[in-house]
Amino acid sequence: MSEHNVSGTTARRYVIIGGDAAGMSAATQIRRLDPEGSITVLEKTTHISYAQCGLPYWVSGVVPSGDKLVARTKEAFQEQYAIDVHLEEEAISIDPEQKTVTARRKDGTEHLYAYDRLLIATGARAVLPPWADLSLDGVYALKTMDDADRLIQGLKNHPVENVVIIGGGYIGLEMVEAFYHLGKKVTLLDLAPHVALTFDPEMAQIVQAGLQEKGIHLALGEEVVRLDSEARVVRSVETKHHTYPADLVLIAIGVVPNSELAKAIGARLGPKGAIWVDQTMQTSIPDIYAAGDCATQYHRIKKEDDFVPLGTHANKQGRTAGTNMAGGRAVFTGIVGSAIMKVLDVTMGRTGLNEREAKALGLIYDTVTIRARSHAHYYPDAKTLHIKLLYERESRKLLGGQIIGQDGVDKRIDVLATALFNEMTLEALQGLDLSYAPPYNSVWDPLQQAATVALKQ
Repeated sequence: MSEHNVSGTTARRYVIIGGDAAGMSAATQIRRLDPEGSITVLEKTTHISYAQCGLPYWVSGVVPSGDKLVARTKEAFQEQYAIDVHLEEEAISIDPEQKTVTARRKDGTEHLYAYDRLLIATGARAVLPPWADLSLDGVYALKTMDDADRLIQGLKNHPVENVVIIGGGYIGLEMVEAFYHLGKKVTLLDLAPHVALTFDPEMAQIVQAGLQEKGIHLALGEEVVRLDSEARVVRSVETKHHTYPADLVLIAIGVVPNSELAKAIGARLGPKGAIWVDQTMQTSIPDIYAAGDCATQYHRIKKEDDFVPLGTHANKQGRTAGTNMAGGRAVFTGIVGSAIMKVLDVTMGRTGLNEREAKALGLIYDTVTIRARSHAHYYPDAKTLHIKLLYERESRKLLGGQIIGQDGVDKRIDVLATALFNEMTLEALQGLDLSYAPPYNSVWDPLQQAATVALKQ
């Protein structure tokens, strides 16, 4: 075992495990604040600093090359920031007493790295049930650049007509769009009673109707029992009740945090087994921080820690961790549960709580649901917006909302997220000074229209 930077230096030593959004955001922030410290990044894959959220669009061809998803290369980090990036080198253990990390390289050799401050930014991995055999030709998950590249090569090398996507969450729905645009026959299969479980059922059904109009086959409430193959090539998906022919199967049923390194040293864990962190991204172990999809996020509406792995959180948490590791002062102020996605012709946006979450918290709430136009009705091409708001019955404080439509969803969901972040009421939302011109809005924004209806209930 070789040793790196273990003694004989007065410069602060930073080691970062994981080289994507959180890890590299932290690394660059450390360098801005500490020009002299040594920064070592250990990344077990062949890629760093890329946009995981862009993978479905690379598969579909909307993004022409995987290179477009890479923010900076290993060489760029070295030249611009003097950050030492080690690719295909996996951290396998941490010794918090000696303040060292042991890593294993592709050739099997092990190397020891000493740290003064350590960041765990190991992300999350796809959930793979026992029947999910990725060694079969035509069976894929989609979490990394390597996953996407393998999928793209599979589409090129094998004839694919029937695609079965298992999982109706964000990745599953975005990949419905990708395969639809590639001209495939798509079946979306899920154990849940409706797609997009972060949305309430009646809102999800709007999207489901749109998918069915496009010829997407929805198989909901179906439990997969096995994948059938012939000569190691997938041929069908078997559920408890049906058989679905498949030339390609994509498994997208969720992710779990890569928190094993932290668990092994006794670090406190939070929801879903994510690494618990405070507002500074400090774990329960001194001088060890965590950020991104392996860590918890404080939910401002729930008033408790949560696990909501998104790229926006990862970048903010990484920057916060880097600031504090380098001796600065920063806090991650939490999340309100905002998300948005495009599914063929429809955009789905949500923020705050849905009804299931509100009930689980024991909140006494009411809802309002309206249909409105994306802009002035007399201006051409106004589209319908389906809007649902949740609010506390007594205080009228906003709790959450969901919006589905073809135009203007992004604008309204971000206004609502800002209102939730600042604990606003229906009355406050109604009184906001929002922009108006006929091509963009009505004199009363659709959110304000919903608030007005709610206040009359």
